[in-house]
Amino acid sequence: MAQMTKRERLLATFAGQPVDRIAAALWRHFPGDDQRAADLAAATLTWQAQYDWDFIKVSPASSFCLVDWGAEDRWVGGDEGNREYTHRVIRQPEDWARLPLLDPGAGRLGDQVRCLELIHEAAGDCPFIQTVFSPLAQAKNLAGGERLLAHLRQTPEAVHAGLEIITRSTIRFIRACLPTGIAGIYYAVQMANFTLLSGQEYREFGEPYDRRILAAAAEGWFNMVHLHGIAGMFDLVAAYPVQALNWHDRESRPSLGDGLRRFPGAVSGGLEHWTDLLRGTPDQIHAQVAEAIAQTNGQRLIVSCGCVAPVNAPFSNLRAIRTAVEP
Repeated sequence: MAQMTKRERLLATFAGQPVDRIAAALWRHFPGDDQRAADLAAATLTWQAQYDWDFIKVSPASSFCLVDWGAEDRWVGGDEGNREYTHRVIRQPEDWARLPLLDPGAGRLGDQVRCLELIHEAAGDCPFIQTVFSPLAQAKNLAGGERLLAHLRQTPEAVHAGLEIITRSTIRFIRACLPTGIAGIYYAVQMANFTLLSGQEYREFGEPYDRRILAAAAEGWFNMVHLHGIAGMFDLVAAYPVQALNWHDRESRPSLGDGLRRFPGAVSGGLEHWTDLLRGTPDQIHAQVAEAIAQTNGQRLIVSCGCVAPVNAPFSNLRAIRTAVEP
C-alpha cells in the first residue's frame, strides 16, 4: 500500500478501512512552557519533530481555562507535569452564579488561541487538536473535588448555574479555536467515574453539558474523548458523537479489544504511562503494542497511552512506539 498522509491514515482508521500502518501518538505536559503561548507552541512542535506522531494533541495546563476566572496554581514538580492549585474560585454555593462569561479573545484563553495559530503556521499537514476540559472537570478545579461534590448534592441548582456559564464560555472558546485550523478537540472527561458519581448524577450534571460542547466541536473532523481514571462510565461516553475514544485501558475495564466492540470509532490506547512508558523498556513497549494490535486485529486502532506521557519517560521508550508501528 502506498504511504498515506497523516490525515488519510486517521480518516481510514476511524472508518475501519485498510491503512499503510497503525497510527500512533503520545502527548505530554510542558510545565513552565505551558504558561506562555509562544513557549507552549515551541515545546509542542519540538515534541512532534522528535517523534513524528500522527497528530498533535495540544496540552496546556488544566488551569488555562480557569485563570481568567481567578484560579491560581503553581508548578511544584512531578512526573506527569501537572500543576498544583493554590487558589480556588468557588467557596460558597452562591459563587457559582457569580462566574462571568469569558471572552475567548482575551486573557489566558486568548493566549491559547494564539498558541494554536503558531502551531498551525509551523505544523505543515500534521493534524492538531486542542485540549478542552469538560464543564464538570472545570468545575472540579474551580471548587476542589470535595467541595464540588458537596455543592452538587446539597445545592444542585447553584452548580447547574455555574455549569451553564462554564459551558457557554467553553463553546465560545471552541468557536474561536476552529478558525486556527484545528482538526478538532481532545475532550477531557474527568468526573464520569463511578468512584466519584453515580450514573444518574453524571447524566444530570455531566452528559447534557458534554453534548453541547461536542455539538460545538462537530465542525471538526477529528474529535477525541478522553475518559479519565479507573471505573470510568465507558458506555455512557462511548455513545458520544466523536471519532476516537481514549481511556486507561491497561489499568481498568474494558480492555482495548472489548472497547472496540462497544464503540464505533477508533480506540486509542495500548500503553500504560507508569509501567510501560516510565519504567518499562523498548522491548516491553514493542510487546505491548503487538498485543494491542492483536486485540483489535489492527483495526480502528490508534496506539497511545491511557493518559499523558510522563515528562521524564526514557527517550528510547518513546522512540520504540514509533518503530513498533512501522511495517
